[in-house]
Amino acid sequence: MSVQERKQRERADRERLIVATARELAEQQGWDAVTTRRLAERIEYSQPVLYSHFRGKREIIGAVALQGATEMAAAVRAATSGAHGPRERVTALARAYLDFAEDNPAVYDALFQLDGGLAYAREDTPEPLKDAFAALLETLGEVAGDGVHPGLFTEVLWASLHGLATLTRTRRLLPEDAAQRVELLVDRLAVL
Repeated sequence: MSVQERKQRERADRERLIVATARELAEQQGWDAVTTRRLAERIEYSQPVLYSHFRGKREIIGAVALQGATEMAAAVRAATSGAHGPRERVTALARAYLDFAEDNPAVYDALFQLDGGLAYAREDTPEPLKDAFAALLETLGEVAGDGVHPGLFTEVLWASLHGLATLTRTRRLLPEDAAQRVELLVDRLAVL
């Protein structure tokens, strides 16, 4: 291995450490607790080293969001791949999405609530975000119904899931009704 290859590998390792540490800190204490000073202390590097990877917290949030998008896409695909029939696939997708949001609140916030400097729904949208949407579209596009644009339908169902995830997490909805909400969403929105 050349010196340059070793340095590139070390740089990539440091970057992964920064992102993992930010994510861990955000999951434990919230995004307000994630500061460059605190991250530098936790990873035992100076703040200038941290700034050589990310210009600031916004870019770190973006990196966590991209990582989360990849994980969410994988979770949705895993859940839907074992389901039989459109209704079961849509139900599995909804549950996987809501479970991901519940199990990874800081990552979910990085993806959909915080400014990570990422472009959404544009030509320059990063591939992990496009793939996360594609993971939803793969299942939802097949149940959009006649004359309904599959992408638009996916956006509406995604917005509904996001609303459920957000309202549940902020305790605006009774947790014991979560399964009924998913069933109602599938029954009323998806043409099965």
